[in-house]
Amino acid sequence: MRLSAENTAIVLDSTADCADARERHPNWRVVPLYVRFGEETFREYVDITPEEFYLRLREASEPPRSSQPTPADFAAAYEELAAYEKILCVLLSARLSGTLESARLGAETAGDERVAVIDSGVICGGAVILADALQRRLERGTSEEELFAVVERFKRTRGLLFTVETLEYLVRGGRIGKAAGLAGQLLSVKPILHFQDGEVAPLKRVRGRAKALAEFVRMFLEATEDSPDLHVGVGHADAAKDAEDLVARIRAARPQASLDIVTTLGPVIGTHGGPGTLGLFWFQDEPV
Repeated sequence: MRLSAENTAIVLDSTADCADARERHPNWRVVPLYVRFGEETFREYVDITPEEFYLRLREASEPPRSSQPTPADFAAAYEELAAYEKILCVLLSARLSGTLESARLGAETAGDERVAVIDSGVICGGAVILADALQRRLERGTSEEELFAVVERFKRTRGLLFTVETLEYLVRGGRIGKAAGLAGQLLSVKPILHFQDGEVAPLKRVRGRAKALAEFVRMFLEATEDSPDLHVGVGHADAAKDAEDLVARIRAARPQASLDIVTTLGPVIGTHGGPGTLGLFWFQDEPV
């Protein structure tokens, strides 16, 4: 079967932080995760915006909690996409959430054989960059084999760096992964983290935010070459100024690169990373 943007849909979960997914591509949909403040439950990007979330987070007497979509949430999305012959679910790392299992169960329960569930191994803009790589091939016509080859190459070669103002939120939410040994460091020490085997892992420690940003750029330049096939994303949690600075440096250093997404990290990632989290994602794709 020849796959195209007309017969194949892409489903993201809301931690991709791509609120305009359907406007971006008509064949894209987003299934929201949930965030809870006490007894109140919200679907991120549906019932609560990132801006509302961060205002509430700063005033909350107890930390929020997040939860995955239900299988029924995914089944409803698949039903909405009844006109498509194939559905690709590009989801956050299975090491971080049960979202991927919900997507599988949603398809299994509905007996929907159109669905292929893909573990992106990353979060946020990283998942969007992978979905965009698949979309580019759908738009010129492709095969399932080619798409899965792109997924495997993405997992081997993609870059993802992030830093947090404090490890408190990662520790509290149980998402600290291999970076657990960094907990309790001095406030002035900013960890540079990445994803290793689908979970958070430490890469380097620097003193101060400015040095962390400079190190982001240095590592990005070392790992990439300037070309239109270099796809980049930036995400921030209530840290717009730092994100603007990072984007300006990237544009200056890699003027040919495609800046696929610049986004505010939503409530679920904000729950676990906390305000001040800053992420940089990239993928050196092949010409399509």
